[in-house]
Amino acid sequence: MTPSRAARRARAVPDLRSRSTLAGEAAAAAAEVESSLLTPPDPEAAAFFDVDNTVMQGATIFHLARGLYRRSFFTTRDILAAAWKQAYFRLVGVEDPEHVAKARASALAFIEGHPVAELEQLSEEIFDEVMAHRIWPGTRALAQLHLDQGQQVWLVTAAPVEIARIIARRLGLTGALGTVSEQVDGVYTGRLVGDLLHGPAKAEAVAALAEREGLDLSRCSAYSDSYNDLPMLSLVGDPCVVNPDGRLREHARRQGWRIRDYRTGRKAARLVLLAAGLTGAASGAAGAALAVRRRVAQPKTGPRRTSSE
Repeated sequence: MTPSRAARRARAVPDLRSRSTLAGEAAAAAAEVESSLLTPPDPEAAAFFDVDNTVMQGATIFHLARGLYRRSFFTTRDILAAAWKQAYFRLVGVEDPEHVAKARASALAFIEGHPVAELEQLSEEIFDEVMAHRIWPGTRALAQLHLDQGQQVWLVTAAPVEIARIIARRLGLTGALGTVSEQVDGVYTGRLVGDLLHGPAKAEAVAALAEREGLDLSRCSAYSDSYNDLPMLSLVGDPCVVNPDGRLREHARRQGWRIRDYRTGRKAARLVLLAAGLTGAASGAAGAALAVRRRVAQPKTGPRRTSSE
């Protein structure tokens, strides 16, 4: 695929449209229906699900990066940096915008020069290896309820659209909106189209898709764990927070939104760690990163470590 019009405009006239808008438009334009349910019985309603810590435990891009590291796509130093951000995310339970931007942008830059087909094939393998068993059953059930009602169900994530499509397909969902990387003749250039599909960009993507699909947003639902997704949640008539961070939980309570939390024991364990203080938290996160390093270096037949899962 040659560079899209949105990609050319992102580089040529960044002052005319925000990068978030361009990212949202690109995500909607790249969205493909993955499910066999091409004409749902309720065509004006849909549900939009964030992925990280909403549909799946942990960060999609971290799991993808770790799998690609094992296939020699990048270095130990890169994976340790990702491990630190993952440990921080899991311990504190809040997506720090700076961490998100650095982790995901750097994780997407390494694909420059690689064929799109190669990433798609490896993403299939990595989903089976490390992602399939991390899906939250409770959130999966929520998505199925919408499917049973004849509604479209879309994933909305800052992860690359290629892995997002695979997750949607494996879960039997309608499709996915994800970060779009520019490609020329089927090879990645290493640049993003607009920006990461994060925060306001998710709302832009949902709005663009709704226009394309003829959806009535007042009849749509959205699910997320992160306060950063407030623009997307506020766009629909039925917002619901899942495994929410502290700010989002408080906002949801004030607004009377539905709240679902499937973490239970994991949440209690995190509170114990937080009580240990900032120094203990930093040490634990560093230890998690080192555990990842040891794990990726050992043979597949070796003992399985779970400290960084």
